[in-house]
Amino acid sequence: MSDAASTPDAVEQVTQDVKAVKLENGAAPGAANGTKPEDNAVSFKDAFKAFSKFGDSKSDGKHITLSQSDKWMKQAKVIDGKKITTTDTAIHFKKMKLMKLTAEDYQKFLEDLAKSKKVEVDDLKKKMTTCGQPGLTSHVTKSQTAAAAVDRLTDASKYTGSHKQRFDETGKGKGIAGRKDLVDAAGYVSGYQHKDTYDKSH
Repeated sequence: MSDAASTPDAVEQVTQDVKAVKLENGAAPGAANGTKPEDNAVSFKDAFKAFSKFGDSKSDGKHITLSQSDKWMKQAKVIDGKKITTTDTAIHFKKMKLMKLTAEDYQKFLEDLAKSKKVEVDDLKKKMTTCGQPGLTSHVTKSQTAAAAVDRLTDASKYTGSHKQRFDETGKGKGIAGRKDLVDAAGYVSGYQHKDTYDKSH
């Protein structure tokens, strides 16, 4: 009798565990509870939990910091450097007067931010629930940005001033000749134009 009574609770627990595993593996939990996932969307609560654990192995998933929030918003392209910046998020986060926000407080933070920036809070939340798992897209962006920076910095054709003198027309380095003024020990004075023209038969 007691076993039968505890079965629904056990089933519910297993369901929650499966949802958690699916969230960890990048699947949309929305599919498990009967709702249709849109663009791999997860519920706001599940996304909040995932990002509140991002970079903090000791987090219980119930509180989120400003740093974690900014990472989430950057990944979701809510922070775009134009309409909403990290300065905006910092101002509104500090208004809450807490170092870490619960999901309820975070909702208030989002509403306050959306109101001041004249955007719909639902639009922000939609972006934040369809941006994927924490860190999924930022690594690609960082590696692409780094590669572009390396290409730009190693393109000798764009060098100017004294740095330009270190390379020949093909972009190949001249070695030490491109870095130091080497002394000509041939015996001629500096600037002499007729070097090696003396007739040795005299």
